[in-house]
Amino acid sequence: MLILLGLLLLFLLPSPWNIVSLLACIVLFFGELALWNRTVRRQRRRVGPETMIGRTATVVTACQPSGQVRLDGETWDARCVEWAEVGDEVVVRARDGLTLVVERTTPPA
Repeated sequence: MLILLGLLLLFLLPSPWNIVSLLACIVLFFGELALWNRTVRRQRRRVGPETMIGRTATVVTACQPSGQVRLDGETWDARCVEWAEVGDEVVVRARDGLTLVVERTTPPA
């Protein structure tokens, strides 16, 4: 956007100021680019299956020991050490291929 502004000012301003404004816009453009690069490098990536670990899911099909859970609107196959009934809240502890290893959040009654 700053480059386009510099090109526009190049044609609109009188002689020495059009070059000055173009150079200023180019310098600001590269400064902004460096700032965004620095900001983005510090952020941790939030993608991949690792993001599911530690999240809470709801049991859709009873896990006895295998079943299905719903996480973020998606249904996943799940394996639970303790039995979990439909509607129970479980925490994702690991992932084995396309199967989530889950654990109940509350002890069975």
